[in-house]
Amino acid sequence: MEMENERKLTIARAMAEAIAQEMRADPTVFVMGEDVAQLGGVFGNTRGLVTEFGPERVRDTPISETGFIGAAVGAAQDGMRPVVELMFVDFFGVCFDAIYNLMAKNTYFSGGNVKVPMVLMTSTGGGYSDAGQHSQCLYGTFAHLPGMKVVSPSNAHDAKGLMTAAIRDNAPVVFMFHKGLQGMGWLGTEAGANVHVPEDAYEVPIGKAAVVREGTDVTIVSIAMGVHHALKAAAQLEADGISAEVVDLRSLVPLDRETVRASVRKTGRLIVVDEDYHSYGVSGEIIATVCEMGDIQLKAPPRRIAYPDVPIPFARVMEQHCLPNADKVAAAARELC
Repeated sequence: MEMENERKLTIARAMAEAIAQEMRADPTVFVMGEDVAQLGGVFGNTRGLVTEFGPERVRDTPISETGFIGAAVGAAQDGMRPVVELMFVDFFGVCFDAIYNLMAKNTYFSGGNVKVPMVLMTSTGGGYSDAGQHSQCLYGTFAHLPGMKVVSPSNAHDAKGLMTAAIRDNAPVVFMFHKGLQGMGWLGTEAGANVHVPEDAYEVPIGKAAVVREGTDVTIVSIAMGVHHALKAAAQLEADGISAEVVDLRSLVPLDRETVRASVRKTGRLIVVDEDYHSYGVSGEIIATVCEMGDIQLKAPPRRIAYPDVPIPFARVMEQHCLPNADKVAAAARELC
């Protein structure tokens, strides 16, 4: 349905708009990271900010993730609200101490006396032949570790609302954005991510999933890019007379288990789509969520469409073979139904 005064934004623009609005409203909000100022972020999500707010509040940093993420933790504990970018989530290896032993734990270590209100935004996802150090999702890695909230939007509306909620939150929030959804031409882009975004500031609550397509025969649960695979698969399945319900998690921590359970209770079948690695991940957690209570009657064993447990190959044909896609999801649903 076309809306009057529709204002479609890319996720990149929606993120930048949310940050700008919070910076106008709250002088303690500032941005820090590599290439976030003059360049406007490699993925476009800080574009225009340095022009309005200047280099004091939009800071380009040296290439030292440990240094600037550690500095952000200190700033957050001292009353600021930093939004700091880890350019690729894969780079977590060089700054995990700052993220997990400082950012995530310091509220707990201080008995709740110290808050760490910061946002760590980071890019995820492959599909454009950038090899094993620039193409991972690592959702499960961050969601597994207590002390930080973890979100990942599938569309621009949710991106703006989740970023606003993340900046206002007194806990550290990891904001994982998928490169293929940013609306940056050189990465390829998913048109379905560009949706109407209200101009005024608003929050999308962290920890609340969305049923983005209703159905009766099978539940497909995913996050970020996987939601678009699920929606395309649902359209294919409709032609076969199979009615698929699609759940967009939006948030991994807290995880909205009730929305997932309610959907599977209705459909009796579950497929989880996850661009992160197959084992020990979000897909297994969702399946456990549905099965462990023992009160949901499944008509078929749950299935997961995830990235195989191998480092991500550079060769395009090999990477595409490994990635989840709509055809794989639809094929699994046909088997289940």
